[in-house]
Amino acid sequence: MHPFQELPKTIESYFSELETWLDLEGVAERERMMRRRKLRSIKDAERTGEALLHLRIHEHQTGLAGRILIDFVKSARHDFPANRLKVGSPVVITDQDSDSDRGLSGVVSAKKKDLIQVAVEHWPEGDRFRIDLSPDESTRRRQLAAMAKAKMAKGRSKQLRDLIIGTRDITPMGDNRETIHFQTHLNDSQKDAVAFALASQEIAIIHGPPGTGKTTTLAELIYQAVKEGKRVLACAPSNTAVDNLLEKLIPLPLDVVRVGHPARVFSELRNHTLDEIVERDPSTKILLDMRREVQQLVRDAQKISRGKDWRRRKREYFSEAGILRGQIKSLEKSIVSNVIQSADVICTTTTIDDDLIGQDSFDMVVVDEACQATIPGTWQAILRAEKLVFAGDHQQLPPTVLSKEAISKGMQCSILESLIKREGNKIYRRLTVQYRMHHQIMDFPSGYFYDSELIADSSVSHHLLTDNPQAAASPLTNEPLLFIDTAGADFNEEKEEEGESKFNAKEANLVVQLIEQLTGVGIVGDQIAVIAPYSAQVRYLRDKLGNRDIEVDTVDGFQGREKDVVILTMVRSNQEQEIGFLSDLRRTNVAMTRARKKLIVVGDSATLGSNHFYSELFDYFEHHSSYSSIWEHLTL
Repeated sequence: MHPFQELPKTIESYFSELETWLDLEGVAERERMMRRRKLRSIKDAERTGEALLHLRIHEHQTGLAGRILIDFVKSARHDFPANRLKVGSPVVITDQDSDSDRGLSGVVSAKKKDLIQVAVEHWPEGDRFRIDLSPDESTRRRQLAAMAKAKMAKGRSKQLRDLIIGTRDITPMGDNRETIHFQTHLNDSQKDAVAFALASQEIAIIHGPPGTGKTTTLAELIYQAVKEGKRVLACAPSNTAVDNLLEKLIPLPLDVVRVGHPARVFSELRNHTLDEIVERDPSTKILLDMRREVQQLVRDAQKISRGKDWRRRKREYFSEAGILRGQIKSLEKSIVSNVIQSADVICTTTTIDDDLIGQDSFDMVVVDEACQATIPGTWQAILRAEKLVFAGDHQQLPPTVLSKEAISKGMQCSILESLIKREGNKIYRRLTVQYRMHHQIMDFPSGYFYDSELIADSSVSHHLLTDNPQAAASPLTNEPLLFIDTAGADFNEEKEEEGESKFNAKEANLVVQLIEQLTGVGIVGDQIAVIAPYSAQVRYLRDKLGNRDIEVDTVDGFQGREKDVVILTMVRSNQEQEIGFLSDLRRTNVAMTRARKKLIVVGDSATLGSNHFYSELFDYFEHHSSYSSIWEHLTL
């Protein structure tokens, strides 16, 4: 697991350490970008999953807020290889035939198996293109600016800063949920969490283990705060997490505005984005007329090239167009400000756009999925708060950090985790009823990570695959657990050529056979997920499975997701008993807790069992008569 260490408690040294982390991460991101750019062949560059080569422009259109939406396809219109470019990803488009092209920044706005759409501000130069995932330098600049401001903070921001750093004690608060009239149907632990957060005057944490309805609870909390007359900023480190919260807020009687690049917002939620709300404002018609007038003035100016005083007249036309542009900008700013100021709730990522939101503070700032935000990445939100509420689960995935040195210094530890470990239960309430997993799938992670406090709701406690329509009774569908032990069968791991990622071909073949058996007894493909800890295994399995409806992805790709069946392929099998980053047990916790009705784990107990956690896990399977050796289970 990642190192947990207390940060310095003097203001200067605390923020100096955070700045060091950001410097290290910036170096790691630039080095990765350079390594990718040096991989000029399609096979090598695309193997990383962070680049697509030999692209051509297929179509283009004008998108929201005047952005250009360009559709790129392979020159031969082939399907794309497996890659990490997702809707909302920042990318760089470059002319593949020019080593000197510095590239054009954009954002992935749509994606299909053979097409990727990127939103850009300008037209790219070239005929053949490559698209690379891009480090977002503007995010780092904003984080540094927020930290510099936090150093000099006064008033409420200073108080919250000192609480977080640990130079000031947190005051425990009671709560009184009897006086709250809840808008949503919540269980007792959810109601307690809402009441606790409402009663807190400074900082509160809602700890939400898998399947416990954390986002539903947060939406209720936000509604109750607004009902009390409070204005709320609702943040999360990723666009997906922001949109998940927005989905829960929309049915409630709230005026909610989603701030952010429209291409990064789920298409079905775009009616609630600032861009579209501004476009619906009656004043926008005036803006359109003014823009047309500017375009006409520019066209008229360009026609003037002769006659008496032609230079003066040309200047006057351009000057008038410039004055109009200034008026347009001022009116746009006024419309945006009115929309922002009138909203009950602003939803955005923790990378806050100060130009849009201004310098407003909020009565309550909520940070969802707070464990996936680095400490430097959280200060923008903190500085806007009268009261802070963090929500998440430090036993699931941490923030993504590239720099191994920054990880060793503690960059993967979030503010939520550090506060819980320092302050204990006086600062948080844990949600305890989960609505996803069969109780046997839940019990092991509950005991290992959550003090055995999780309870499976009666609606899911005993559900099985045999409850699914058209599913036939069989050994695979009658029980919720299965571990297939490949020890002694020479299911050896391999390293991908010219890469660091690992795969296990024999284990992958076994997974394919299990999928055939599941679909053979009536389990539909889109009810099945395969999760692998290594991207090379994901690529290998996707090639083997072809275009089926079965999702295959890494642990990161399934955070916050669920499927009826999860097959977890552990990959590692070696004589040295090395398990690599499988030793970060949070990743395995996430993978196992994606399963609703059936969890199948395929792995080598001789390799994995050297770790105490996996040894206990295999004992748990055996206790439930769900352990099976490869020799007795399948004939390969």
